[in-house]
Amino acid sequence: MRHRRHRHWAVAAVIVLVAAWSWLHFSNRTASPSTDSPPPKTASATDSVTISDKQATQVHVIRAATQAFDARLDALGYVDFNQDSTAQIFSPYQGRVLAVRARAGDDVKKGQVLFTVESPDLVQAESALISNAAVFDLSTKILERARKMLAVQANAQKDLEQAVSDQQTAHGNYLASRNAVKIFGKSDAEIDRLIATRTIDNTLTISSPIDGHVTARNIAPGTLVQPGASSPAFVVSDLSSVWVVANVPEDEIARVRMDQPVEVSVNGLPQRKLYGTISYIGSAADPGTHRIGVRAQIDDPQHQLHPQTMANFTVQTGAPTPSVAVPPDAVVREGDGSMTVFTTQDGRRFERREVRLGLQQYGMDQILAGLSPGEKLAGDGALFISSALALQSQ
Repeated sequence: MRHRRHRHWAVAAVIVLVAAWSWLHFSNRTASPSTDSPPPKTASATDSVTISDKQATQVHVIRAATQAFDARLDALGYVDFNQDSTAQIFSPYQGRVLAVRARAGDDVKKGQVLFTVESPDLVQAESALISNAAVFDLSTKILERARKMLAVQANAQKDLEQAVSDQQTAHGNYLASRNAVKIFGKSDAEIDRLIATRTIDNTLTISSPIDGHVTARNIAPGTLVQPGASSPAFVVSDLSSVWVVANVPEDEIARVRMDQPVEVSVNGLPQRKLYGTISYIGSAADPGTHRIGVRAQIDDPQHQLHPQTMANFTVQTGAPTPSVAVPPDAVVREGDGSMTVFTTQDGRRFERREVRLGLQQYGMDQILAGLSPGEKLAGDGALFISSALALQSQ
C-alpha cells in the first residue's frame, strides 16, 4: 500500500509540471512583444551579414541613382578606304614601264600622269593608222579624178563605180584604225598630229582618274605590265572620307537600320569622337562567324584616320531610357554567375539581393530589375561584404 501511494504522488507531480510548462509557453506566444526585442529578420542568415564599426570604414555606402542609358549597339570594327572614292589603276596595255611620275604618299590631281609605258601594240596600231590614212587620201583623189573624166566621157561608168567602192573601203579602214589608236588613250588632236607628221609615238601615258592621295605604287621603270595583272600599278584614294566597317552578330542585326547615327573612336585619337551614319548593311552573314558587315562613312578632312586600324563602333539604335544606375564596384558576380548588390539601412547590416544588369555606359551599370532608385547599398567595398558573408556561411 505504501509503494502504491508513492507512485500516485509521482504521477501527480509530473502532471503538474506539464501543465505549468504549457501555460508558460502559451503566455509567451500570446503576450505582446517587448520594445527591447529585436525586429524580425527579413532575410535568412545566408543572405545578410552585420559588420563592425571598424569594418564599416572599408565600405562606402551610396544611393542608387537614375541615369539615362542610350539604346545602342557596340561592335569592334576597323577603318578602311572609301572604296567609292578609290581608284585601282592598271595598265590597259602590254609593255614596259618607261618612267614613273608619282610616288606613294603624293597628292595627285585628276588627269595627272602617273607613269608611261612603251607599247609595241601602240606602234602597230599607229603604223596601221598612218597606212590606212594614206590609202584613204589616195582613194579620195582617184574618185575625184574619175568623176571629172566621166564628165568629159574619158572613162566608163564602171570605172567611177570601182573608184567609189575603193574609196568607201579605204574610209572604213581609216576609221577603224583611228578608233584602234584612240583606245590607247590618244586624243583626236594627237591622232591628227600623228597623221600629219607621219611620226609614230610608242609612249603611252596613264593618268589618275581622280583627285586623291597615292596610297600604293607597285611598279618601277623597266617593269613589264599587261592588262589583267593581279595587283594594280597605282592606288589613288580620296582620303577626305573613310569607311568604318564592323561585324554585328546576327541576333542583333535587327536593331540596325540605314542612316542610324554612329559614334566611332580609335586608339590613335583617344580624346576624340567621330560621327557618321550607317550607309550599308550586309545582305548575308558570314557562315563561319555568323556576323553581318555594317558600314558607316566618316568625314576626315584632316586625314587623321588611317585605314586598317582598329575602331570602336557604336550605333545609336533608339532614344535614351532612364534606368536605375550604380557604379560597377557595387555589383558582385557570384559563383553561380548571378549578379548581386548589398542593400543596407544603417550601414552595418547588409542584405544580398540579386539584380539583372543591362548596359554599362558612362562608368555606370544599368539595373533592369532588383533595385529601386534611392535605395542604400554598398558601393566601393561590396566585394568585402560578399567575402564577409561567405565566411559567415562556413
